[in-house]
Amino acid sequence: MPGRTHSRPTCQIDAPTLGRGLAELAEQAAAGTPDSCGATATAVLAQDSLREAAEDPTTAATHPDLSALVSVQLHSGEGPILAALDTGRPAGADDLLHDDRWPCYRARALDAGVRSTATLPFACDGLTVTVSVYGLRPGPLKKAAQGVTGLLGDLATESMARDRLYRAALAQVGQLDEALRSRPVVDQACGIVMYVLGCDPDQAFDLLRRLSQRSNRKLTELAETVVRTRGRGLEKNLIAFGRSAARGPGRPASAPDRDLPE
Repeated sequence: MPGRTHSRPTCQIDAPTLGRGLAELAEQAAAGTPDSCGATATAVLAQDSLREAAEDPTTAATHPDLSALVSVQLHSGEGPILAALDTGRPAGADDLLHDDRWPCYRARALDAGVRSTATLPFACDGLTVTVSVYGLRPGPLKKAAQGVTGLLGDLATESMARDRLYRAALAQVGQLDEALRSRPVVDQACGIVMYVLGCDPDQAFDLLRRLSQRSNRKLTELAETVVRTRGRGLEKNLIAFGRSAARGPGRPASAPDRDLPE
């Protein structure tokens, strides 16, 4: 593997914004850690188990050989990244030539010319980020990394976690807005069902919801169909479904479920 370079990192990005943040963090970690030849950064969500998160993480690396070192750890289930995620504490090796804790990772690292490694974990608001630095010579990288890189990791993880929560909030607002926009047509459809079946509002909504699930159609789309046709041609279907729904779970799909107009 070549010596320290700071070319644009290669990234495996699931979430573009998170991937860019990890790429910048890896670059800064490599530049800020004495004796390092490069760095990688990974991100996993707290709700994922360690192994589930390892199957498809968001990662960034300052060199392709280092990206391969992340991959071998995730596939073999061993290495400083997995150890740091598992314990929540820094992990690494001062000299991989004489450290046999992680055989698969060790072999790949030595083949790439890496002799020392250190991984720091950071957690904030459901997001866990690891920053790993690598050295071509043996030495205590862990202590060096805990300086500038530790501070960068804390700040970057907090920023990425806040950005993720902000985007999640925007998505929720969008969903609520869509729900509010669709509410009038659902209410109108409930009124038609109430007229056809002679039921109350709760029963009408429950019937539409059940029919939506069984016909594999969105509730809003189904409501729009009911409103567009003003219930004409649906009377028999609605009545038949209302009767079949009353029979409880486990019933087979009836013909009216499948014959609703688009």
